Amino acid sequence: MASFNIMKQIDNLYDVVVVGGGPAGLTAALYLARAQYRVLVVEKDHFGGQITITAEVVNYPGVEHTSGSALTETMRKQAQNFGAEFLLAEVESLDLNGDIKTVKTNRGDKQCFGILLATGAHPRVIGFQGEEAFQGHGVAYCATCDGEFFTGKEVFVVGGGFAAAEESVFLTKYASHVTILMREDDFTCAKTVAQPARNHEKITIRTNVAVEEVRGDSELRYLRYRNLETGEVTEYRPPEGDTFGVFVFAGYVPDTNLVRGLAELNEQGYVVTDRTQRTTAEGLYAAGDVCVKSLRQVVTAVGDGALAATELERYAETMQKKTGLCPELPKASVQTQEEQPQSLQTSTDLFDEGMLAQLQAVFSKMARPLVLQLFLDDTPVSEELEHYMKDLSALTDKLSLEVSQEPSSEPNRPCVRVCQKDGTWTGLSFHGVPGGHEFTSFVLGLYNAAGPGQALDPEAQEAIQAMDQPINLKVLVSLSCTMCPDLVTAAQRLASANSKVTAEVYDLNHFPALREQYKVMSVPCLVMNDAHVSFGKKNMQQLLDWIQSGQ
Repeated sequence: MASFNIMKQIDNLYDVVVVGGGPAGLTAALYLARAQYRVLVVEKDHFGGQITITAEVVNYPGVEHTSGSALTETMRKQAQNFGAEFLLAEVESLDLNGDIKTVKTNRGDKQCFGILLATGAHPRVIGFQGEEAFQGHGVAYCATCDGEFFTGKEVFVVGGGFAAAEESVFLTKYASHVTILMREDDFTCAKTVAQPARNHEKITIRTNVAVEEVRGDSELRYLRYRNLETGEVTEYRPPEGDTFGVFVFAGYVPDTNLVRGLAELNEQGYVVTDRTQRTTAEGLYAAGDVCVKSLRQVVTAVGDGALAATELERYAETMQKKTGLCPELPKASVQTQEEQPQSLQTSTDLFDEGMLAQLQAVFSKMARPLVLQLFLDDTPVSEELEHYMKDLSALTDKLSLEVSQEPSSEPNRPCVRVCQKDGTWTGLSFHGVPGGHEFTSFVLGLYNAAGPGQALDPEAQEAIQAMDQPINLKVLVSLSCTMCPDLVTAAQRLASANSKVTAEVYDLNHFPALREQYKVMSVPCLVMNDAHVSFGKKNMQQLLDWIQSGQ
């Protein structure tokens, strides 16, 4: 009888919730779903993790050559085909008390027996003078996202590990020359990884040196570093009127804030696990780069995920017997042609089956229809945007398409504005084509504009409603940037909740004038009311704090 009462209170229970959608989390989801356990993967940015910014993967066993994004997308599809479920949301806290754990997200609470933490790590900040002040104005952390901004310029890479060696070679595609500055007397990565950097004609290597300071005006104009053995100081200044870039690849910091105080961490902040990936907290396991380990590679993350999953299978089975609860597996994702919703029968070369299923889930929850208003010109990008929006709107009766004939109403074309059915602008727009990492944030923007939208905590709601002056947010992004979607989603959610706020997203690749106007050398770049500029990803609370400090 007790079990029956609990069952009535938990209608959407999972065996395991995986926090983090990188290789470790996706592998665990695949194993758990294949073993007929109900598993949910919650990811705040994009599925695939850090490896998605790697253009070439050549050391993954059994795969001769691929990209990081292609490899992890295959993992995601495999897991989905076995019944794993996926949710784009930010996990705010974990409640590990009792037999039923709670994962609290900004899109509602999820209950489960076991939790797998697979949140990975983010780039480490070194702390040299001027590093923070010039983030986005010359100091960067992602070659894929920001390398193109330094075309024809001198670039310095700080670090001597795997990322420094690999990304230095990548940066030679853009930079006039790359100088690697490392504290050690040699690379700390495998010789085969370092060799291309050693042999490259556009790369110079300086060992036993430490960066002390960068400075400039709106861009970098000065760099100073010191030889740790001799004390010799080297100063670099670019030619008059020019600038340069500093890319920092000095390791990573684990994303363990969720479990700080709940499970044991080592001095560097990594999660301590036993040989089965179990942490010191009951029902909590960890896998991948968030853990204490000697090698952080895709192949070790995958191994961690598989091991954690097999242990979580046993844990979930034990908890099912103990509580009398058995989470209901989702219905098979494979449908016959007759069973498919009419809106998914549209033929398109842009959306695969997995994307179509996720889109339909969003469309079904949209409370109001929307109009996608297009402002086009005679460029190929406009043709691409029109084709993209036609295919998207053809999937559902919740979206309709309208091409504006007003020649001067939108100078920054091509652009799609999200409007209400009566033509009223919701405050959301995208300039360019919302592909790459911005596709998901664009779809979330539609959901937020149509209602009910992503959940907001009471404090955020109060702060948003208190904004009584017009605020225009321009979010300048690159479609290859993994850090941009967080800020885009937060800005669009804010605009959808307050009619005085607008959130306009620009793919900088098509709007070089904005890059020059705001001296952008890193993305995402956020501009408020054409005056206040900030760089780096932000969640909703960070965005609200920044707006309040700038008003």
